[in-house]
Amino acid sequence: MTRGCGIRRSAALAVALGLGLSGSLVAGPAGAEEKERPSVRWGTCPEDVAAEAAPVVLECGTVPVPKDYADPDGGRIELMISRLASTDPDKRRGTLMLNPGGPGGSGLSQPAFLANRGIPSEVLDTYDVIGMDTRGIGRSAPVACGFTPEGPYFANIPPYAVDDAAVTARAKVVKKVAEQCAERDKDGVLPHLTTANTARDLDRIRAALGEERTSFLGYSYGTALGAAYASMFPERSDRIVLDSNIGDTHLDRDGMRRFALGVEQTFPDFARWAAARHDSYGLGRTPAEVRRTYFTLAERLDEKPVDGFDGGMLRQITFSFLFKEVQYSKLAQLWQTMKSGGDAKDLRTLVARSGPADQGDGTADTPPSLDNQLSVFLAVSCNDVKWPTSVDTYRKGVAEDRARYPMFGAAAANILPCAFWPYARAEKPVAIDDDGPRNILLVQNLRDVPTPHVGGKLLRQKFADRSRLVSVDDSGHGVYVYGDNPCALNTTTRYLVDGKMPKTDAFCPAG
Repeated sequence: MTRGCGIRRSAALAVALGLGLSGSLVAGPAGAEEKERPSVRWGTCPEDVAAEAAPVVLECGTVPVPKDYADPDGGRIELMISRLASTDPDKRRGTLMLNPGGPGGSGLSQPAFLANRGIPSEVLDTYDVIGMDTRGIGRSAPVACGFTPEGPYFANIPPYAVDDAAVTARAKVVKKVAEQCAERDKDGVLPHLTTANTARDLDRIRAALGEERTSFLGYSYGTALGAAYASMFPERSDRIVLDSNIGDTHLDRDGMRRFALGVEQTFPDFARWAAARHDSYGLGRTPAEVRRTYFTLAERLDEKPVDGFDGGMLRQITFSFLFKEVQYSKLAQLWQTMKSGGDAKDLRTLVARSGPADQGDGTADTPPSLDNQLSVFLAVSCNDVKWPTSVDTYRKGVAEDRARYPMFGAAAANILPCAFWPYARAEKPVAIDDDGPRNILLVQNLRDVPTPHVGGKLLRQKFADRSRLVSVDDSGHGVYVYGDNPCALNTTTRYLVDGKMPKTDAFCPAG
């Protein structure tokens, strides 16, 4: 293993989110899946899933779905799902499907994860809570491009580009990455990993469970999937909660660039926290001094990396550790070590010991393999929407965002393999459908690194009267159950249990 790869692996896991038919979008003939309606045979979950879920006991089963919905009689893939069943028949309403985010996050243990974290028991009584590995992930026809922590591609978020030359150099790396993914796609699954197809899968799962409608709770990228499902199958959607919204049914270049906005809006919370603890960490007596420390450390490492730990790595790790206040002390400790001239061994030890375990995307601390996670993120993001193909476009964007968002803009705007993705898009992104039941509750922190508050406002505008937005005066990624705001918790629980949607958009003050 090369020096610094322990740091690189932790950073990669930290920043992972951290989404074919030609012509118009086709959801499939009404009732087509009902004719098959395979039932789910529940049994014990795989050993590692059971271990993650403990002490909660989950059941697992599989549902077959078409690999290619344009050829439904062609090959099939098996999706593994899990269930935490309601034990109160009198209160049970139906199913609540979950998605932890990503794209690339495993969700099999998520029902237990939320239960262990303290989701109100009323919710567990009201629903059979359904987790899953969506197509391409974990135990559901997993894909792999062959990425390793030692290789040049080890994170979903591009590295910080210090200048134009860095963008050009990165373009050569990601072009090879796109080619590598195509070469390793022996089963032909990659081009069929889209948000639209995953939404179709959700409807197949609903049918297999024998439900006329399904409720849904999605975090981060899971909001894109939930928005797609509610748009493609409005009559089959029950109560939909979208938490930490990316702003549409897909992650595009604009959405990726908003990560830099999220850093600028969230960093002041850490800066105030660190300034109040200057006597312990020595990072600055005021928030402004803490911000200057960030740039000083990053620029020092840009000029003189420490055994593979460079300024880009510092920026990437800072990005990931701003996800939750509980991680601030770890980040401050890391900065303190760098500021005092700690060596690479000290840095690797710190990052490995404090690798982000829970960032609010529901994946806990055991995501799929790094290779699988990165591969799904790429496939879904690149297949969903057309990305710019000109390297000059990315150079221009990096220059703009380096000035506009100096902390992280030159990373979030940098070039991705999507610029060279070898697969043609089979269909347009799912269009938001505002003609349907008023059943979409949007929940959003005011300060959130990968999904800033504007994402919730964008979906609220697109869904119009179908939705209500709950804005929460809090910082971090993930609100319901992941945060500690009583207003947000109570509002969301009331909706899931009793169906009481706020009459107007709501604001939850800091609790």
